[in-house]
Formats: sequence, structure tokens, C-alpha cells
Amino acid sequence: MRLVSLQQRVRRAAEPEEEPAPAPAPPAPPSHHSHNFLNMKNKFFNELGHLPMPMWAIGAIVVVGLALVGCFAFCIYKKCLGGKKKAKKVRERKGGRRRRKKEGEGEEDAEEAKPEEGEEKEQEFFGKLEYTLDYNFTDNQLIVGILQAQDLPAMDIGGTSDPYVKVYMLPDKKKKFETKVQRKNLCPVFNETFIFKIPFNDLAGQTLVLQVFDFDRFGKHDVIGEIKIPMNSIDLGQPIHEWKDLVGGEKEEQEKLGDICISLRYVPTSGKLTVCVMEAKNLKKMDVGGLSDPFVKVVLQHNGKRLKKKKTTVKQNTLNPYFNESFSFEIPFAQIQKIQVLITVYDYDKLGSNDAIGKCWIGYGASGVGLRHWSDMLANPRRPVAQWHTLQPEEEVDAALKAPIR
Repeated sequence: MRLVSLQQRVRRAAEPEEEPAPAPAPPAPPSHHSHNFLNMKNKFFNELGHLPMPMWAIGAIVVVGLALVGCFAFCIYKKCLGGKKKAKKVRERKGGRRRRKKEGEGEEDAEEAKPEEGEEKEQEFFGKLEYTLDYNFTDNQLIVGILQAQDLPAMDIGGTSDPYVKVYMLPDKKKKFETKVQRKNLCPVFNETFIFKIPFNDLAGQTLVLQVFDFDRFGKHDVIGEIKIPMNSIDLGQPIHEWKDLVGGEKEEQEKLGDICISLRYVPTSGKLTVCVMEAKNLKKMDVGGLSDPFVKVVLQHNGKRLKKKKTTVKQNTLNPYFNESFSFEIPFAQIQKIQVLITVYDYDKLGSNDAIGKCWIGYGASGVGLRHWSDMLANPRRPVAQWHTLQPEEEVDAALKAPIR
């Protein structure tokens, strides 16, 4: 018995002890967040199932919404971040074009620019002018008729213009004519005729210029358009009557004609107006030798009607003459407000007509220095008031005098 029990003990010791199987781990409790997500997911799909539209329509709506959001975000990005880069590129592109133009490169850019410039020129329209030309072979006279203009552009703020036409010959410009100013009219009728006394053989090298201006009482007159007619390109054997389109023209550069000093004195009690022509300076050269023989004509007008005229002596061979000559006029105080004093400087010519160097205008209807000088004289009775005046072309002053006073 003992032997058996001993063998059983030895056998048990030799056999490996069997380890008990581990108990299965209890399942992890579900996470609170995942539980909420699952609930929301189930609730969302339940709601989708109850919607009265198919699933493909819902998907399309979602896609469109996402596309709109993306476009909106892209626009914000381009507006905020892409503006500076674009401006820089534009500046670089413009600078490159300028450099290519200066260096004579970039033929394609130049070719593209040419039609654009041509289109702009085609779009510009300056109106048209009706005129006549005739030549009197008996008297050697070129007769120019300015009839009317149509469709002139508006040059004033009110949408109108105050046009007049200047007529002269190139290259000498010795004789210039002007029509009357037509107030606030884009289709003015002139019906005026001007005569140039030019031998027929001398016409071939000359050009007739018809310039349409917009009159401005308080500033420089603006060029509306012009027509240039080379005399060697037309047949004067028969009268010419035609319409022509005006082309854009630049105003001829204003040449300096000189300045003149005038002293005015008025005594209201006696009605005596004294005009003293003191001196002139920097007069335009009119003679071949580079000098002039100036004298001054003083014309007195009342409300546009000529009353009296006076002349100074002629000063030989000088551009800075000193006169110091006075002229007195009897003007009642009731009329002094509408008096105009016209000062014209001429170059004396023994053989032909005297050429006007320049002109100025003081008194009623004048502007600028001419108006201020007159006002100073009236404000200081019995005292001489001296003032320098810049000479203007005679035709411009005459056109201003013809225009109705506002």
C-alpha cells in the first residue's frame, strides 16, 4: 500500500502542473463619446429616410453647397492676396512695353497698338465745314467763303460751343481773318467772305487754313478742328463749293507780341478822360532788319460805336519805344461805364499798309487786366493810374469785341 501511494506521488510530481485557464476579460464598457456619435448617426439617417426627396437629390444639394463655399473662399483669397501680385505684374508689363518701344523691339505689340490708335482716331469726330473758293484772275484775288458748320463737338460745360472760324494762309500768316462768334451753337451759319490779294503764280507754294475755334472770354480759345487746303492741289479754274470734315488741330503757339504801358485818368466833374501812351517793350520784329517802326493808335468807343481816334508819332527802328504822349476825350459821367479804349500798336510801312503788331482792350466788357485797370481808374478819380498790358493778336481782340457781352 505504501509502495503504491509512493508511486502515485512520484507520477504526480513528474507530470507538469496544468495551469488553470484564465477567465475571459469582461467586455470594455462602451465610450461615452462613441455612444453619442452613434446616436447622432442613427438619428441623422433616420431623418434622411423620412425626407420627401430621393437620396441623389440630397447629394446634389450637398455638392452644390460645397462648390459655392469653395468659390467664395477662392474669391476672398484672390482679392486679399492676389491683388498686390497682379498690380506688380501690370506695372512690370507696362514698364516692359515702354522699354520695348524705346529699344525698337516688340513688333507684335506695336502692330496691336496701331489698330487701336486707328480705332480711336476713327471714333473722334470734329464736325464738318461748308466753304467756297474762287479766284478773280482780273484783280488777283482769292475769294474764300465760310458758309456754315455742322455737328461741332460741345466744348463748354453746358453742352454747347461758341464757334468762330479763323482764315489765313501759310507760311506767311501775314493776313488773318475771323468770322463773327456764334453763341451757343453747334451748327452755326456764318455766310462771310474774305479776300486775299495774292498773284496767281504765288499761290502754288501756299496753303489755306480754315480753323474753327471755341471762343472763351476768360481764357484761351480752344481749337475745335481745322481744314488745310494746299493751293497746288486744287483747280481754281472754276469755283469750288464743298463740305469737308474737320480734323483735330493744335492751337498755333502764341507768339509774344510785346507789352505796352498805358496811364488813365478821369475827372468826373469835368467829364475829361486822359489816355497817356507811355512806352512799349519787347515788340515783335516786323522789318527785315529785325526791328520795327512802331506807333500807337487809340480808339474810343461807346457801347461798341466808335467815337474818336488818335495816333502817336512813329518811333524809328526800335522794339522798345518811349512815347509819353497824352490824349484827352470829353466823356460825360453818364457814359463812362460803357466806354471802351482800344490800343493798337502798328509797324509803320512807307510803301504798303501798316501792319498791326498787337492790340489790347480796356473798359466796358473787358476781362483780366483790362477790366481791373478800368475799375482802378474809376475808383481813383482825378488820379492817373498806370498799368502794363500784354498785346494780343488783333483778330482775337476784334473777335472778342464782336461777341455779345454777357
